[in-house]
Amino acid sequence: MKIISWNVNGYRSITGQNPSKRYNVINNDNKLFNYIEKSNPDVVCLQETKANVKQINSNLLYPQAYNGHYFSAERKGYSGVATFAKNDLDARYSSGFGVEKFDNEGRVIITEITTENANFTLINVYFPNGKRDVERLNYKLDFYDSLTNFIEKKRKTQPNILICGDYNTAHHPIDLTNPKQNEKESGFLLIERERLDYLEKLDYIDVFRYFNSEPNQYSWWSNIGNARARNVGWRIDYFWATKDFLDNIKNCYMEQEIMGSDHCPVVIELC
Repeated sequence: MKIISWNVNGYRSITGQNPSKRYNVINNDNKLFNYIEKSNPDVVCLQETKANVKQINSNLLYPQAYNGHYFSAERKGYSGVATFAKNDLDARYSSGFGVEKFDNEGRVIITEITTENANFTLINVYFPNGKRDVERLNYKLDFYDSLTNFIEKKRKTQPNILICGDYNTAHHPIDLTNPKQNEKESGFLLIERERLDYLEKLDYIDVFRYFNSEPNQYSWWSNIGNARARNVGWRIDYFWATKDFLDNIKNCYMEQEIMGSDHCPVVIELC
């Protein structure tokens, strides 16, 4: 089984519903569906969709041979997540995790998946960005704490859990190009990184780092200063897994060459 997580930074843009224009050339390619067709994943988790189902053309709601679930923010054009699964996969979806101030922003889809080899819970998350001001930073930290508490309660009856998405935090200095310069910036603040330290203490595993300890591995690049071409980036998109589920995972990697967003897809392969 292959699962992909990708912050698409606008679903209508990446599918070509809202064409992009550069140097007077209009581009309405469906980069998302083209990528899914070539990659052939069993499950796709998307973040920052910025749309609800009523805003999406019916032919663009799901790739061929997939079904899915959207969870949108109350505020239009903001946040949002979506999860797609192949039609023959036993997948059951639910929205949010029961905290109104977070669920109002459409940040979490929970999918219960049953296969021949295992049953597990896949949690697709778009974590808040804390850069705007202190209030949003505190909101982000509260979100981390509330979601972790929710998952820990779930873990008592379901030991097999995967948590994927845009965490909006680089964990260690290896996970961004300029750690020293960003120590006082949200996304690399010690208080944010400690939330990921806490996940480790609870025996959750950063799956990419379990398989890959190399530097210069990033999943997001600024649109300023030709950052992506120079690979000046941050690794803020993750799969974390409960330790009990680790034996079911055979690989995790990033597809940095895939374009269409300021993030790249992160892929996990299960046994």
